[in-house]
Amino acid sequence: MRAVVRRDKQLVCDEIPELEPAAGQVLVRTLACGICGSDLHALHHMEHMIELGRRGGGGDNGFDPAADTVFGHEFCAEILDHGPGSAKALKAGARVVSIPATLTATGVELLGFSNRLPGGFAERMILSEQLVLEAPNGLPTETAALTEPFAVGFHAVAKARMDANSVCLVVGCGPVGLAVIAALKAQGHGPVIAADFSPRRRAAAEKLGADVVIDPAKESPHDRWEGLGVPKARGAQQMVRMMGGSFGRPVVFECVGAPGVLESLIEAAPAGAQIVVAGVCMETDRIEPSIAITKEIELTFVFGYTPEEFAGTLRSLAEGQIDVEGLVTGRVGLDGVAGAFSALGDPEAHVKILVTPAA
Repeated sequence: MRAVVRRDKQLVCDEIPELEPAAGQVLVRTLACGICGSDLHALHHMEHMIELGRRGGGGDNGFDPAADTVFGHEFCAEILDHGPGSAKALKAGARVVSIPATLTATGVELLGFSNRLPGGFAERMILSEQLVLEAPNGLPTETAALTEPFAVGFHAVAKARMDANSVCLVVGCGPVGLAVIAALKAQGHGPVIAADFSPRRRAAAEKLGADVVIDPAKESPHDRWEGLGVPKARGAQQMVRMMGGSFGRPVVFECVGAPGVLESLIEAAPAGAQIVVAGVCMETDRIEPSIAITKEIELTFVFGYTPEEFAGTLRSLAEGQIDVEGLVTGRVGLDGVAGAFSALGDPEAHVKILVTPAA
């Protein structure tokens, strides 16, 4: 079968062996699979990513970053066949999504970061029957394929300690920031400030419900805190409380993942703010702890999502709590994946590109 293989830090469309589902597994046909920012980074820096993951205590089931890998972990697929002894709760033809992990006799294979099993940039995949979720009737395939990236945003919001009247700032409106905005609005939080230099990303943030959308090249988003009822200085906050007033905890979502961003947020955020770090900075960074201490800034680092959050995200998409119309700005077949990776380097070119292997 055909697949796009990462080989020698290049993307090559090639033939790979056919797949046979084992007990408890299903063979699926990939219908649509999103290109993630982590895919873009992994193309050239996979070895560094894996090394950092190992230093962080993550298991990799013997993954060799120098060996052939088929990316793709944001997918919707169609069940083709079941392994021996499977429960067959979902029949052939059912459209499904899944956490991108497959249980095997030798351990867990993380789809998109595995040498043994291909991810969604292949015509077919092997999934675990107990992990697949059926896409609700009527939910478009392209929308179902967005379950995984939007689950990342739901997890970040779940880790935020917001009050009922908290004001939130989302810095960076790429896929992670947009997922955070969607989760905040789906759960009734607001006002939400969104900041990004890209006009296209700001437009997407507004469409997902951001209440205030700012171009940081023209205005600092931190100038809006006090107008939304959040004093920035600790003394001013104490005065408000002494006079019987109140305000919600300010929460900042860092969704850029570039060196220097975290320190700039520590300096500019209101005293007592929680900064939820969802952007993945892959380089060594530097912060001034004394500033964070003086302001009593709380740093919360987040990664991935829980199975419950994944299922809840699918439900939110199916029930229309998140309107993703227009977020998919490009579609390519397997032959177009390498070009799509290049195109995504320009934030004005695309918001989200889906790979449709059958195209």
